Amino acid sequence: MSASAPPKSVDGMLELLTSRGYLAERSLATVTYLSLRMGRPLFLEGEAGVGKTEIAKVLSAALGRKLIRLQCYEGLDVASAVYEWSSAAQMIAIRLAEAAGDTDREQLSSDIFAERFLIKRPLLQALEPDVAGAPVLLIDELDRADEAFEAYLLEILSDFQVTIPEFGTIKAPHPPIVIITSNRTREIHDALKRRCLYHWVDYPEAERELAIVKSRVPGISAKLSQQVVHFVQALRDQDFYKSPGVAETIDWATALTELDARSLTPQLVGDTLGALLKYQDDIARMQGDTLQKVLKEATSET
Repeated sequence: MSASAPPKSVDGMLELLTSRGYLAERSLATVTYLSLRMGRPLFLEGEAGVGKTEIAKVLSAALGRKLIRLQCYEGLDVASAVYEWSSAAQMIAIRLAEAAGDTDREQLSSDIFAERFLIKRPLLQALEPDVAGAPVLLIDELDRADEAFEAYLLEILSDFQVTIPEFGTIKAPHPPIVIITSNRTREIHDALKRRCLYHWVDYPEAERELAIVKSRVPGISAKLSQQVVHFVQALRDQDFYKSPGVAETIDWATALTELDARSLTPQLVGDTLGALLKYQDDIARMQGDTLQKVLKEATSET
């Protein structure tokens, strides 16, 4: 993977994202550009499936940087996210030292906390130098992690360093490109947000979503792509538990293309709603008269 220089303008960032199939609004391209120029983490918040995670993937591919991903979850701790010591390897080293008659406890204690016994997890890996340039660090769905872990991130996001009591402080020679995402299942603390540039990623307008579908599903017909987008846009006005994101729009359009569909019909929509809606209550709500009404609106506009 060969590294390339970050864009030198907002227009350059728009072109870079577009070249990788990510059709971003100018406001998103602007804050992404500023994040790279200022060396500040980028905090992206929004509904699931609107393309937050994809930004990190696109930047990694376009800039030729390694992508390091930390998927957050409840109970995530330092051992899983930052580092831990290889206790098995340390125990073997102690046994070998004892067998060799090495009884210098102070020296042995220093030896078993050497770097070769350190297991580096994503956050520590992101602080290491790389010939291709600083990596892209994706901290995905931070709202799923506990507040205690969120607080631990403050040192990393402030100084791009990690302090290991037995080893010392490891500081990045060049700060990684940090993308943090949240689906807003809970609020993230202000102390962390202050260290970032913030952007809310919303559902795209119909015109941009149509362009995204045509880009990601090249085999789809013009008529079907318009009907798909109009139908999804209409669904987002319904009172669903989870409205479909762009990812679901692409999945549904791909599924319809695999079925050689040329136009939406009640039967076709009913049979494929599982690619678009992921909760049974939402699917049940989209039956009968409701489906007919939404479908009529979507197909009358094409």
